[in-house]
Amino acid sequence: MKLNELKNNDGAKKARIRVGRGIGSGKGKTSGSGQKGQKSRSGVAINGYEGGQMPLHMRMPKSGFNNKKFCVHYVELTTGKLQAAIDAKKIDSKKTIDEDTLVAAKIISRKKAGVKLLTKGELKAKVELKISKATKTARAAVEKAGGKIEIIEKTVAPVENKKKK
Repeated sequence: MKLNELKNNDGAKKARIRVGRGIGSGKGKTSGSGQKGQKSRSGVAINGYEGGQMPLHMRMPKSGFNNKKFCVHYVELTTGKLQAAIDAKKIDSKKTIDEDTLVAAKIISRKKAGVKLLTKGELKAKVELKISKATKTARAAVEKAGGKIEIIEKTVAPVENKKKK
């Protein structure tokens, strides 16, 4: 076998269709793109375009409800981070620890809607906390260490309807 005798198997390679090579080829003149117009040009993608008329998906009314503007963002504080702050003597475990104390000690950057205590790490110190929320396991961890948690109830003023008659 010589290099000039090498060739592909039958049907292994299909010749591409050469468009725009005259009427006799079957793909001449418009090269399979039909008649004139925007769709016969290359680089056109018109999904949902209605020639300048307002598209159907924009004419339909909005529906549904999104709860995003009503959600509450809490700052997360872990039991391990709290214990590390007590060990580093950033906060005094003998006094009541509230959200303002945590911000002042730079354990959390800001309060947002409140502070939520999570269980990650071990809490050994006996602490008295005054925070917005705590998980069941975090409460159990604080009580196991001999401390207690007081949950602050924040009341939000009710939203009044603007269209009063």
